[in-house]
Amino acid sequence: MSSDSFSFAMGEFTAKFPADRMYARNHMWALQTTRGRWRFGLTAYAVRLLQDVYFLEWTFEPDTSIAARQLIGAIESKKAESDLYAPIAGVLVAINDACLADPSIINADTYGDGWLFEMESEEVDLLLSPDDYRAHLVEAWEIAQRTIKGQANT
Repeated sequence: MSSDSFSFAMGEFTAKFPADRMYARNHMWALQTTRGRWRFGLTAYAVRLLQDVYFLEWTFEPDTSIAARQLIGAIESKKAESDLYAPIAGVLVAINDACLADPSIINADTYGDGWLFEMESEEVDLLLSPDDYRAHLVEAWEIAQRTIKGQANT
């Protein structure tokens, strides 16, 4: 692992993850922009599974208190339609309007301009370190492979 990123093999595709941020079990990254303020986006793992994101909607407007794991929106792509859940509790303070207008930004620059929203919170104990997220990816990838192959119930 280099000091600035780590990789995870997803079959023939290798996903890269910046080491300068935290991660959530729902495959979002979290970057602290200022003390107590966190920017969130989808990881390369999530984007690879979704493929070609083309629709994004939010259930809440900024300045709304959100509970951890609360439904906050939805995303649609070539492969799937998925609900989006808050990775932590806090106050939703910003939504990336550029990404809302053109969700394909998520595909092109998931760790930069493709960020989704920002929250203010001090309750970040649900977030994972890069090492803990890498371990989570191993387990998640095994489940994803079974699902992709139609073997989720075996």
